[in-house]
Amino acid sequence: MEQRKYGLFTAIAMIVGIVIGSGIYFKSYNILYFTGGNILQGVIALCVGAISIIFGCLAVSELASRTDKAGGVITYSDKFWNKKMAIVFGWFHMWIYYPTLTVIIAWISGVYLNILFGWENTLERQIINSVIVIALLFCINMFSAKLGGIFQRVTVVVKMIPLILFGIVGLIFGNPGEAWTASQTVGTSGTWLQAIPAVLYAFDGWIIATSISHEIKDSKRNLYLALIISPLIILTLYLMYFIGMSSYMGPNQIIAMGNEHLYAAATKMMGTELGAKLVLILVIISVLGVDNGMILGFIRLPYSLALRKMMPDSEKYAVIHPKHGVSLRSGLFAFALSMIWVIAHYFTQKYIWLKGQHDISEIAMVVNYILFLTLYAAVIKLAIKGEIHSIWRGWVIPILAMIGAGIIILSGFQNELFIWFLVFCAVVMGAAWMFAVKHPEIETVNLEEID
Repeated sequence: MEQRKYGLFTAIAMIVGIVIGSGIYFKSYNILYFTGGNILQGVIALCVGAISIIFGCLAVSELASRTDKAGGVITYSDKFWNKKMAIVFGWFHMWIYYPTLTVIIAWISGVYLNILFGWENTLERQIINSVIVIALLFCINMFSAKLGGIFQRVTVVVKMIPLILFGIVGLIFGNPGEAWTASQTVGTSGTWLQAIPAVLYAFDGWIIATSISHEIKDSKRNLYLALIISPLIILTLYLMYFIGMSSYMGPNQIIAMGNEHLYAAATKMMGTELGAKLVLILVIISVLGVDNGMILGFIRLPYSLALRKMMPDSEKYAVIHPKHGVSLRSGLFAFALSMIWVIAHYFTQKYIWLKGQHDISEIAMVVNYILFLTLYAAVIKLAIKGEIHSIWRGWVIPILAMIGAGIIILSGFQNELFIWFLVFCAVVMGAAWMFAVKHPEIETVNLEEID
């Protein structure tokens, strides 16, 4: 039986730590690019993204408050729908969702590491850096759960510093009025809907906190509170940073400089290259905190599936190491999947998305929201059964979450490869369903016996 070693602050830190740290820094440029430099449309896109996470968190918190068993969304699908839905959710997350996000976040840290040390910022160098980052973070979380938790708490505090700093400096010393009304001249145009995939990346990851629900003290209370408090903190900081940075640098310059705009803003703000590097170090720590939280959840996913006999050789993955408190085989399997997706990311960036406007994680996140619809529907199902008496909690919240998810799904079709990737995801989920059909022992697993 696993010890419950995380409290409310760690749960909040994990959600805020995963969501904040890479997306808002890396995707502010993309948001402005796709909105044609229109800050107002960028703010609208951020608020729509906030709707998806705020009401999504509120809806899922209704499910989280009713169980504290291992598995997060797998548990919710199992308990409130059926085991076949649970394995579909679990396989999609294990094979596609977690590893793609893990890889992209590590890649972002690789980009910033090149800028920090003055290395040539080639894709190959970025990939090498990302592999090193992934390996180090996997080692930390597999061999010291305590150290992984401490790192998560520290980084969530550190990452707020540059967000708040750029937000305040931009609003005080920038030209918010001029930037807000300026027309974009770099040659791009679009709408806030086209910016949604980039916004989604900036907001995504909150669901991963549910993967450690069985390790959170008083999980039914603390995870419920964390899922409510965290998105409000995130939206406030995002709006402050986005408006502040856009005011300080100007939309045109941000679009023209791309991912280099952050270092340029830090240099302008600090006045020296040394000062800019110190700010960049804070940002890198912030990004590492995101990947740490992602990996913290990922290494537990094969284990959670194995507990339910939902993967081959389940008995081997369901063994907790007595010293390290996690399944090492589960962690190694997650690491191997990450390495496979590193290769996939390299080839897509090298030969498909040559301008770097898209990446493999964006489509995976959109598909994830298709599955989220089943969780939101589960809340309505509880309301119909009379287990949720409040109209607001049982009907309004999940319906608003569905609307937010619907907008996100619609935005996915802006990506030219969405249909093909959707087919690939459908194949994986179909394989999961067939595995459940061919292994009837899955149906005999009692969810209440899992801890």
